[in-house]
Amino acid sequence: MTNALLIIDYTNDFVATDGALTAGAPAQAIDEAIVAAADKTLAEGGWVYLPADLHVAGDQFHPETKLFPPHNELNTWGRDYYGRTGDWFSQHQDQERVNAFAKTRYSSFAGTTLDIWLRERNVRDLELVGVCTDICVLHTAVDAYNLGYHITINADATATFTPGGQEWALNHFRSVLGATII
Repeated sequence: MTNALLIIDYTNDFVATDGALTAGAPAQAIDEAIVAAADKTLAEGGWVYLPADLHVAGDQFHPETKLFPPHNELNTWGRDYYGRTGDWFSQHQDQERVNAFAKTRYSSFAGTTLDIWLRERNVRDLELVGVCTDICVLHTAVDAYNLGYHITINADATATFTPGGQEWALNHFRSVLGATII
């Protein structure tokens, strides 16, 4: 059986100090841990997926338009991958086992072909990293759970806006989704 790492929404708008919807220093602090997880996954013969939020400027029909300021808009700096993770992706993006894709909802599964890709590759074990732990990582984990995947959350490679949100989400992963926390 093969494993996969999902690096969720690790973009400038969510991580950089001047990002449009940044989690700031906590998100910046996990950059090295994400790169280490990506290197480990590839070394083990696994797959690395980078789902990233995608919005179109002025889209009045997207529900997030009413909840958050504009972020991760098509063809902007804000949607580029952040820091060392961005460098890692640039160096590995042409490899068969590294795939970036757009998502338009919190969950990396909603409206994407992620589940099909994983099943085609016989992936049953998912490690989730990135931001925000209590939003997009959470919604991805819930969908993964409902689809029957075994979930591992790398606590050192996830971050969100508030420490309370981080702790709540980690507890939820463990106690409600049966996830392994490393």
